[in-house]
Amino acid sequence: MCCVLIRIGFLRKLDLWSRSSIIRTGLRISLQEPFTRHPTGTTQKKETITRMSSPDVEDNRGKRAFATLGEYLERDGWHPQRLGEDTRYRTGFLGENGQMACYAQVLAELEQFLFYVLAPVKAPEDTRSAVAEFITRANYGLRIGNFEMDFADGEVRYKSSLDFEDAMLTPELIKGGIYPAVRTMDRYLPGLMRVIYGGQSALEAILEIEQ
Repeated sequence: MCCVLIRIGFLRKLDLWSRSSIIRTGLRISLQEPFTRHPTGTTQKKETITRMSSPDVEDNRGKRAFATLGEYLERDGWHPQRLGEDTRYRTGFLGENGQMACYAQVLAELEQFLFYVLAPVKAPEDTRSAVAEFITRANYGLRIGNFEMDFADGEVRYKSSLDFEDAMLTPELIKGGIYPAVRTMDRYLPGLMRVIYGGQSALEAILEIEQ
């Protein structure tokens, strides 16, 4: 009987994971005007997206986590905009090297927090192999988060995530996921642009950034 219960619990978790396509989806940008967080506290306008819905908020811990996320983003000056009934917020960041769209999400049923930072440009098809090498070299040694690219359309983004199962999502955990992501994207963005538009090799671009 014990083995049956364990297997049922495992299958439920696997089903929840499989239904959470939001973990790996392409973000599509449309022109609207939400706000962007500037490092100095000023706001700028940015682009928005449309996308498939995430799972509804069902359990109390997930609801608390999503509420905590919204409160933190408001308090820290991110001017978040909730996307419909999703457990996602849209915001942005204006760094030293460019403006970036950002998306913060709570997967309530899985008790996971995800934060995405999108590069302001997509890699043209003929540069995607070079960009893939660039982000692979960039990812090596990163401690929090990673770069990823959609080979279908060239979208490049940085993802930071954490699992808060059986725990509370706190403002400190949220901050620890958000700021390394935006700062890392801002740091590597010039190299990414040189690989895409300047014909620079991935190795040369990484060496310029990391040396």
